[in-house]
Amino acid sequence: MTEKNDLIATKEITLHMGPQHPSMHGVLHLILDIQGEKIVHAEPDIGYLHRGTEKIAENLLYHQFVPYTDRLDYMASMSNNLAYVQSVEKLLGIEIPERAKYIRVAAAELSRIAGHLLAIGAWALDLGAMSILLYAMREREYVLDIFEMLCGSRMTLTYLRVGGVRYDFTQECKDACARMIELFPSRIDEYETILTGNRVWIQRNKGIGVLTAEQALDLGLSGPALRASGVKWDIRKDEPYLVYDRLDFDVPTGTNGDCFDRYLCRMEEIRQSMRIIRQAVRDMPDGPFNVDIPEICPPPKPDVYKNMEALIHHFKYVSQGFKAPKGEVYSSIESPKGELGVYIVSDGGEKPFRLKLRSPSFMNLQTVNAMSEGMYLADVIAIISSLDPVFGECDK
Repeated sequence: MTEKNDLIATKEITLHMGPQHPSMHGVLHLILDIQGEKIVHAEPDIGYLHRGTEKIAENLLYHQFVPYTDRLDYMASMSNNLAYVQSVEKLLGIEIPERAKYIRVAAAELSRIAGHLLAIGAWALDLGAMSILLYAMREREYVLDIFEMLCGSRMTLTYLRVGGVRYDFTQECKDACARMIELFPSRIDEYETILTGNRVWIQRNKGIGVLTAEQALDLGLSGPALRASGVKWDIRKDEPYLVYDRLDFDVPTGTNGDCFDRYLCRMEEIRQSMRIIRQAVRDMPDGPFNVDIPEICPPPKPDVYKNMEALIHHFKYVSQGFKAPKGEVYSSIESPKGELGVYIVSDGGEKPFRLKLRSPSFMNLQTVNAMSEGMYLADVIAIISSLDPVFGECDK
């Protein structure tokens, strides 16, 4: 007769999840050491989408790199545009017009809503709730319609430029924002009705992937994932840029630092973004939306067709760009996923001598092991979804 202690024998094995896995939100390869169904160690293996973005920037004129920033977090490209052009403006030492500041705030918050809607929808789909993704995409299309009105594109926008924005914020865009602000609160309440009290959703997220405030700070976490651990840090409030210090909004935080709190923080951030957009559109002053510095901004397009000086100016801007003074700067913004920073070293030429991106997806993935240890294999899916990584910006 077999002894009781000999009935079950388990040993540690290594499981490779991804890089082609439907719940990895991109090409992420997770190397999981598991004992039975419990995670012993989780190691993210990244780089499958690496394109050498930083080196590309160092071989382009300053204004030519803006379209490449769209391809970082391509779910919220307006935020990437903002982080980059703001750092170049800091290097140049220029102040953009007031109207441009308000336009940028509205555009960045629309981008945040679009990013969070997809994050929540894909997260729910990963855990078996398909209908929420369809609802979230329905609302996200509304935001993309506004982007199309604004700049003619829906996803890779290239809307912000050094010194301002490409096109004015028209009355049509303002009206569309007003309709969105009226419609969305009831839609977000619908999501909460379906998810927040759902016992399956609670079981899959509550108490899963817990990270204390101290751990989150030590590991460089930022954005809604950091705030879910109880750290009330938001660059828009703590190191204000543009006109965020003139706007009234709250910074939602969690108490448990688990997946469920990360979900609740994102839901509340959508509501706060709508508050910000309402104020930005209401308080947007009249006036120019680009700096009046010929070397920094091209002439209005209609002038190029009928004025020789404007045509020459446009040609020189496109082909030669502008020189930035020698020095180095770091500028960061609160993107939908966390702190997105751009560090530029200039040697006084028309191209960055060195450019470094501090991307939140890359930093946030460091926390996967700390969140996963001792959890079940199925919990890894919820943990990855709660971080909402995009590998365009992670791998760079």
